[in-house]
Amino acid sequence: MESENQTKVTEFVLLGLTDRPDIALILFLVVLLLYLVILSTNALIIIVICMNPNLHVPMYFFLCNLSSLDICYTSSSIPRMLKDIISEKKTISFGGCVVQMYISLSFGVVECILLMVMACDRYIAICYPLSYTSIMNKLVCVKLAVGTWITGFMISMIPMVWVLTLPFCGYNRVNHFMCEFITMVRLACIDIYPIELLIFVSGLLLLISPISVIIFTYIYIIVNIMKIQSADGRRKAFSTCSSHLTVVILFYGTGIGVYMKPRSLMSEKDKIISLVYFVFTPMLNPLIYTLRNSDVVGALRKTIRGN
Repeated sequence: MESENQTKVTEFVLLGLTDRPDIALILFLVVLLLYLVILSTNALIIIVICMNPNLHVPMYFFLCNLSSLDICYTSSSIPRMLKDIISEKKTISFGGCVVQMYISLSFGVVECILLMVMACDRYIAICYPLSYTSIMNKLVCVKLAVGTWITGFMISMIPMVWVLTLPFCGYNRVNHFMCEFITMVRLACIDIYPIELLIFVSGLLLLISPISVIIFTYIYIIVNIMKIQSADGRRKAFSTCSSHLTVVILFYGTGIGVYMKPRSLMSEKDKIISLVYFVFTPMLNPLIYTLRNSDVVGALRKTIRGN
């Protein structure tokens, strides 16, 4: 029995969203449809921004990065999820699991930082309009974008080192639709309380730092918007900022629900929250930005008409 318990795990079984074969096909079609919507809407945002010179400004450059990130983020998990829904064999190798964890975690961290950068961009645009183009020039924007992606992937290496040092022996059934970081750590055959505490503190710092910056920038933004004399100018500024703020609340709200919950409060519903985090947030981002932004809507119509 002891030797069996110490058998090193070489693969994991992903239990997925459901174990009911009667709804597997429906679930597959729904998730596939959502994935196609994510790909098409985010790709459309990128195309519209690239094809319209009047959108070649920092705000839309970062929005283009966000759409690219959402495509990559969902593609790191949904194709595998679709395969597992209709497949009898739902196993994934240890190496494959580690790679999926690292990629999805990295994209999540990148989005945390990118949303903070986008808030800072809005702050400079509204609070320092005369200096905006000189401060946020093309080189600065490119450096911020590249730095955001590199930082996200480098930060994510730290928790992955923890995972690689953990012993996985015996139980290999993952109660999730992907190799999600927190779920995988809890499969380790040692007392993981110190690691969970470290993860919680690290996650708190990772979430609180960008959120704090975003909150302070928006306090200054709102104060400066109220100083704008023109009602139309105030409305346009509020519209632009409210789109970004909605995305921030959606992303960080679901992120906190997924990663900052104590084990005692974990339930089957957490897989649904994760699904919202991985699917609905990237799907809603383009809709939120386009529906509330007259510039993007106008450029979209122009692109569709071919003018």
